[in-house]
Amino acid sequence: MAGMPLIAPAEGPFYLPRGNEVKVFEQCHAKGLPVLLRGPTGCGKTRFVEFMAWRLGRPLVTVACHDDLSATDLTGRYLVVNGETVWRDGPLTMAARQGAICYLDELVEARSDTIVVIHPLADDRRVLSIDKTGELVEAAPGFQLVVSYNPGYQQ
Repeated sequence: MAGMPLIAPAEGPFYLPRGNEVKVFEQCHAKGLPVLLRGPTGCGKTRFVEFMAWRLGRPLVTVACHDDLSATDLTGRYLVVNGETVWRDGPLTMAARQGAICYLDELVEARSDTIVVIHPLADDRRVLSIDKTGELVEAAPGFQLVVSYNPGYQQ
């Protein structure tokens, strides 16, 4: 539209705080604590996480969870590339290595055998065990696990 100002990317995603959620998130991030967001579809959970990643200057890795999501989908897998077998990190492993915020959207939709892979990242150990490689990935500084769920349609 003519005359409408463009929003520069440096301004970040629009988010209007409703309470002290920004301060609480920042404190959790500073202490390496995970965050659980609960609310109905469309209430702004994803936008809030996008805003906080921008505000904190952290990369954001988002995973839309579903009932076919496997632990391998999160941690990574071996692939054949140009005739060679190579390891490729999944989004959770990439986020842990890079010190990114990893947002697992609608986590309750994932299978329970998938969810257990996040347990050691969600407590004070802050590690990710990759069974297929035998590696124990320590979460880099800045890594934060954020999960959300919609209580209206959980399994």
